[in-house]
Amino acid sequence: MNPARRQFLKTALGGGGAMLLSSCERVTTELTRSLGESVPSTLPVPGGNEIDPEFHLLSRAAFGPWPGDLERVKRLGRAAWLEEQLNPDSISDTACDLRAERFESLSFSAGDAYEFRKPVLRDELMRHTFLRAVYSRRQLFEVMVGFWSDHLNIDLSKGDCIYLKPSDDREVIRRHALGNFHALIRASATSPAMLVYLDGKSNKVRRGTTDKPNENYARELLELHTLGVNGGYTQEDVREAARCLSGWTFDRNRIFALNPSQAFFRGDWHDDGPKKVLGHEIAAGGGAKDLDALVEIACGHPSTARFIATKLCHRFVSHDPPATLVDRLAQSFAANRGNIKALLRTLFGSEEFLAARGTLLKRPFRFIVSSLRALGANTFAGKGALEPLNQMGQGLFQYPTPDGYPDEEAPWLGTLMWRWNYALALTANEAPDVRVDLWPIIRALGGNQIPIARGFGYFTGRSPTMEEHRALQDALEAVRQGPENKAKVPNGGLLCGVILASPAFQRC
Repeated sequence: MNPARRQFLKTALGGGGAMLLSSCERVTTELTRSLGESVPSTLPVPGGNEIDPEFHLLSRAAFGPWPGDLERVKRLGRAAWLEEQLNPDSISDTACDLRAERFESLSFSAGDAYEFRKPVLRDELMRHTFLRAVYSRRQLFEVMVGFWSDHLNIDLSKGDCIYLKPSDDREVIRRHALGNFHALIRASATSPAMLVYLDGKSNKVRRGTTDKPNENYARELLELHTLGVNGGYTQEDVREAARCLSGWTFDRNRIFALNPSQAFFRGDWHDDGPKKVLGHEIAAGGGAKDLDALVEIACGHPSTARFIATKLCHRFVSHDPPATLVDRLAQSFAANRGNIKALLRTLFGSEEFLAARGTLLKRPFRFIVSSLRALGANTFAGKGALEPLNQMGQGLFQYPTPDGYPDEEAPWLGTLMWRWNYALALTANEAPDVRVDLWPIIRALGGNQIPIARGFGYFTGRSPTMEEHRALQDALEAVRQGPENKAKVPNGGLLCGVILASPAFQRC
C-alpha cells in the first residue's frame, strides 16, 4: 500500500475512524445478506433417533450447517455436495470475501511483513481465519486448512514467527490444503515460518569447522509431519535427514537477492556427502536437491500413509478409528501419491464415517463457529468475538508445541461451563462483537413458542430422547428463573441458547 495512503488510514482510525468502520460494516452486512447470508423463511428439521446423514456430513466436513445448508445438501445429494466442496474454486465466495479480504498484512511476503506491528499481524491473521470458518461457502477447504494448521503447527510467539506465519498460511497451508501431501510437506520445509519455528534456519555444516546439523526440524518432520512417532525411523535417520536439510535458511536482510522474502539455499552450509535415510541411499553432490530426495523418501514411506490415514480418522471419524477405514485410506494415499482429495472422497463416502454420528466432542473453535453458523450470526471477528477461544484454551495459532491442538476429548472437558455461558450470552445478544437476530430463526422454526423437539432437531440433527426433552424443560425453567433474568429474550431464543449449551450440541 502507498505509505501516504496508510498514514491517511491511521489518522482516520485515530479520530472518527471507529464510526467509519462501523458504517462500512453495516454496508457489508447488507451486501452479504443480499448474497445469501440471510435466513430462509422455512428451515427443514430432521427427526428420528439417529442424526440425519446430511446433517452429520455438514457437522464434520463443514463447521456445521448455515441456515438453509441442510436443505441444499439434501437436494444435491451428499456425493455431489462433497465433489463440489472438493473443487472450491468453482464455488463463489463473494459474501465471505467482503468480510475477510480487508486485512492488508495477509497479502505481504514473509520479509515485507516486518513493516507491520506484531499486534496488527496477530489480529488480522486470527480474524481472517475466524471469518473464513464462519462465512465461507468453501467449508471443506476451511476445515482442511484447520487440520493442516494443526498438523504443521507454528506458534506465533516464537521468534519472528508472527511476521512469517501469514505468508505460511497463504503459501503453504491454503495453497495445498486440498492438493498433494508431498507438495505440502515440501512447501512447509522451506517456509520461512517453519525454518524459524523449528530452528532450520540455523542448520549449517560449514566446511573446515566442527559444526553439526541442527536436528530439531528433521526430528519433527519424521515424528509429527510424516512417519509418526512409531513409524520406524531411528536416531540415525534423524541425523541423516538433518544433513539433507542443512543449508536451507531465511534472512530478511538479503538486500540484493532476487527473492529476499523467501527461504534460500547456502551451499557453503550444506553437508554434501553421501547420506542414507530410511534405507535409501542419497548420493554425494546433491546440494539443494537433497531436500527433495528427503521429502520423497519420507512422504513415500508406508508409515506415512498409515499415519496420515489414522490422523484423518481421529479428526473426522473416531478416536478409536476403524482399522478397515484406516487401511483403505492408507492404500488410497499410496496409490494416489498423497492426493488429498482422493483421501477425503474415501473418508467421507465410507460407511464407517456414516456410522460414527454424534461421537466426537467439538473442540472450542468448532463449537463457537458452529454456534454462529447455526444462528446466522453477524460478526466481523473483533477482539470480543475471539476472546472466548482464549478462555476455552484454543486461541488461534497459540499452541506452544509442534504437535498442534489435540483432538482427544480430555483436554477440552474443562471448557463445558464456559460453553454454557457462551451459548446463553450469544442468544441473549450479550456476546461481545457478535450480533444475533433471532427472529428469522424463530419464525422459520414455527414462531416464538418453538416446540422443544423442533428446536432440538434443527440444532442437533435428530429428535431428543425423553430424558433430553425433560432436561431441556428443566434448563429452560432454571434460566427463566435465574438471577440474570433473561425475560428480555424471547422464549424461542431461550430455547436456542439452552440447546446450544446441551451435551448433544457439544458433539458432532
